[in-house]
Amino acid sequence: MKLEDYFDFLDPLDIRVKGTRIGIETILSDYLELGLFAEQIATRYRTLTLEQVHATLTYYWRNREQVDAYLRAVNEEIARQRREQDLHPSPGVLRLRELKRQRELQRQ
Repeated sequence: MKLEDYFDFLDPLDIRVKGTRIGIETILSDYLELGLFAEQIATRYRTLTLEQVHATLTYYWRNREQVDAYLRAVNEEIARQRREQDLHPSPGVLRLRELKRQRELQRQ
């Protein structure tokens, strides 16, 4: 089995562990940012096996430049989407903001 067989390459910004909905950025965030070990990551996500976590980490270390670029692009897209949501909130978010504003006024 090739290392790439562990993943579904759905889109330039969407690489998932095969058979799951978990993107490699989730695993790599736990590893790179939180400093978790593979065993700890596997226990956080019930749909992942330890083998899949190790495959993701190995894929990262074998393709570090490309995966770092992927992670940057994913983070930039997430930031863009959050800015868009802030500029154009859904009706539900608007309603919650109004309820919060009303409660704050009542407390004063």
